[in-house]
Amino acid sequence: MTTPRDSPRRASTMKQVAALAGVGTKTVSRVVNGEPRVAPETAERVWDAVRALDYHVDMRAGSLRRADGRTRTVGLLVSSVNNPFAGEIHRGVEDVARARGVAVLTASLHEEPEREVRAVEDFISRRLDGIILASTSTDMSYLSTAVTQGMQMVFIDRRPLGVSVDSVTSDNRQAAARATGQLIGRGHRRIAFLGERSSIRTAAERHLGFMDAYGEAGIPTGEAVVVFGLGSAAEAQRALGELLDRREPPTAVFASQNLITIGALHALHARGLQHAIALIGFDDLELADLLVPGVTVIRQESQQLGRVAAERMFRQLDDGPLPPEQIIVPTAYIERGSGEIRAPG
Repeated sequence: MTTPRDSPRRASTMKQVAALAGVGTKTVSRVVNGEPRVAPETAERVWDAVRALDYHVDMRAGSLRRADGRTRTVGLLVSSVNNPFAGEIHRGVEDVARARGVAVLTASLHEEPEREVRAVEDFISRRLDGIILASTSTDMSYLSTAVTQGMQMVFIDRRPLGVSVDSVTSDNRQAAARATGQLIGRGHRRIAFLGERSSIRTAAERHLGFMDAYGEAGIPTGEAVVVFGLGSAAEAQRALGELLDRREPPTAVFASQNLITIGALHALHARGLQHAIALIGFDDLELADLLVPGVTVIRQESQQLGRVAAERMFRQLDDGPLPPEQIIVPTAYIERGSGEIRAPG
């Protein structure tokens, strides 16, 4: 038998909020939808009533009534929410969105182009206000209709191909060249580059920077060892292990992504070579400073990437279409010991 105590609580209504705040329903609507022309003290009373009644706005219905048609939701598509780098990007986007009363819907792409297409189409069908996308696809033609129809998009971490939209990325090529130059400056010539699929823009750009350093030093690129196609720490560990078993193993390693760096660390520590072979990783790692030696890294400002991308998206939404920009966020080179190991001899 159901008692009144067990009965589900009915959702509060806008009329109840208005009555408690002593205002009209139109005023409540303006406040919760972030519209102007409401006195601060009135808005404060409305928000007090919203919290007291645990009132939740129906965003779908609200978007139909608002003149701008916004749903106050944006989408974020990242490589994988399991990757700390993606998690930090999410934090940066959410910090900006929450300050505006906007919700963030996030999905993982797992470096699968087909999954990306489906996720973008799903977000568009939900009438999101905009999408921030770390694309894994080499064919962006599927986005052309959405962009033409005015869907606001900002690419993050990876620059787009074939579509004219904003992008926010790290200085991948320059940072990789700097790190490789540091290894070359310490006498290394047989440096192993460990990367993801070459079709991933960040992997390709970091490889270009790696090769730039060889060219600037006047060293034949044939002395470098390049391995692409690594999708996990386990794959990176196996790949480096095979290189270390060669008659002439590499004397240094440039790991172009954080999970690849973890795999490289496992391979080096398993053979007791962490003090003999230099290692520089792209992306910082938790506890990297506590290892012996500490791990030298190129640290991306991942939260800043997310914040800048979100701010750019909201500027486009607020000010109307603006010319696309390619915004580059600088990285930091952090010396901790592993990258400062000199070449033998």
